[in-house]
Amino acid sequence: MRLSCSRTGNRHDNAAAESFFATLKNEMHRRRRFPTRDATRHAVVEFIEADYNRRRPHSTIGYRIPADAMESFFERTRPAEEGLPVAA
Repeated sequence: MRLSCSRTGNRHDNAAAESFFATLKNEMHRRRRFPTRDATRHAVVEFIEADYNRRRPHSTIGYRIPADAMESFFERTRPAEEGLPVAA
């Protein structure tokens, strides 16, 4: 099974997507063959979640790891707790 993607749109979005897919193909896909689409899908999700988002710093987000950048975003945008904490 071959992996490919064709995108149009903003050139900066395209550059990031092309970089991602080049990394995916070079680091994961070219090293092995997959017997089924489900096996391919599982391997791609595993690669993205376990390797790409949790270990690789990315220049588009200030050389931070995507999982850390996401957590930072959620911390900044989390609504403030209303009222005072209740004592036990």
